[in-house]
Amino acid sequence: MMRYRLSFYDLKTGQLQPIFVTEKLIEAPNWHPDGTLIVNGDGTLFRIDPKHPSLTPIPIEGLKDLNNDHGITPDGKTLIISNSPQPMASSIYTVSLAGGTPTPVTRTSPSWWHGISPDGTTIVYTARRNGVFDIFRCPIEGGEEQRLTEDFDHTDGPDYTADGAWIWFNGERQESMDLWRMRPDGTDLQRMTDSPSVDWFPHPSPDGQHVLYLAYEAGTEGHPRDRDVELRLLDAETGDETCLVSLFGGQGTINVPCWAPSGDRFAFVDVLKDG
Repeated sequence: MMRYRLSFYDLKTGQLQPIFVTEKLIEAPNWHPDGTLIVNGDGTLFRIDPKHPSLTPIPIEGLKDLNNDHGITPDGKTLIISNSPQPMASSIYTVSLAGGTPTPVTRTSPSWWHGISPDGTTIVYTARRNGVFDIFRCPIEGGEEQRLTEDFDHTDGPDYTADGAWIWFNGERQESMDLWRMRPDGTDLQRMTDSPSVDWFPHPSPDGQHVLYLAYEAGTEGHPRDRDVELRLLDAETGDETCLVSLFGGQGTINVPCWAPSGDRFAFVDVLKDG
């Protein structure tokens, strides 16, 4: 039997603080400005109050296949969600933090949400168009999408820096999955890691000093769950990398933005194996 653990990691102390353990598969914690967490599991979204941890369902009408690509608008009022009723059929919606009736955003599927601009006007997401996974953006109200990446074998995990100057993402070229960054319009592309590890889901810290990401062993294909992985911290100025936590996880550990608004902690999910 496996159990799923939600934890905080404190950058100042280097301490890991377990918050909640459950036999239900939970994934992808988002940190709300009020201190609660949003996770998904079994096609549903839940809120978790760290002071009194339990899974409180968020009722969302008509969507029963919510995946781990979800987040919160900067003002804390709205959830951005991805729903996949069938494989490769994910679409993006917005809905009130309390739940209710969702509003469609993307016109074409599959599309998986990953980031939102600091001013709350633009979302960035991974989408498969013409057989290729690229990074796109569009207004949060919906509208024409703009492709931001090209000439990659696969891209994923776009997330804005707090000042809105960069979008970080993971991209594969020549069988090497590394971290990259680009301007919000797709220009000034820069490769930020170049190592044997398979690097996914970069999340810039609120203070702009670090980028948290997930590193798989060399040779890993995709971003599978139930693997030995590392959470690493990249110094945004020097490029120095530090392994913070080695864990059993992968898919669902930090797929989406997971920093506390203060920037001193982040949340993640790992797997505990019994026996």
